[in-house]
Amino acid sequence: MIGSMGMASSIGLGIALSKPSRKTIVLEGDGNLLMNLGSLPMTGSLQPGNLLHIVLDNEVYASTGNQPTISNVIELEEIAKSAKYAYVKRVTTNEDLKREVIHTLKSEGPSFLLVKISDNAEQIGIGRVTHSPEQIKERFMSAISGKR
Repeated sequence: MIGSMGMASSIGLGIALSKPSRKTIVLEGDGNLLMNLGSLPMTGSLQPGNLLHIVLDNEVYASTGNQPTISNVIELEEIAKSAKYAYVKRVTTNEDLKREVIHTLKSEGPSFLLVKISDNAEQIGIGRVTHSPEQIKERFMSAISGKR
C-alpha cells in the first residue's frame, strides 16, 4: 500500500482476520513499519494464524529520498517477539529468505521475517512504482474480493 504511511500491517491484519482460510502476506519496508509500530502488539494480541509479515529493512526511507530510519539501532524483530508473534526470524541471505518463507507459509502464525537488504535500489535497477494510486486501489480491491 504505497503511501499508506505505516498502515500496510494494519490493513494486512484486517484482511487476515476477515479471511482466516487464506494466507495473508504483508510486505513493507522498515520505514513504513516504524510509522505504525502499534500494529505489532495488536497483531500479537489477536494471533491471526494465517498472517506472514515480511519487513524489508534497508535502514532508510527510500521512497522520500533515502533519509535514515532508526532500524540500524533498534531490532525490529525483537519488538515483534515482544509483541507475541508466534514465529520471528531475521534473514540476511537469499537462501535463508527462501527457506524461511517456505517454512512460514506452512506454519501457524502470526510470523514475522525481518529481511536485511541494501539501500542501493536505484543503483541495481529497481525502479519506482509505475501504477497510479487509483490503479493500486483497484487492483487491491479486486484481489481481496476474489475477482482476480
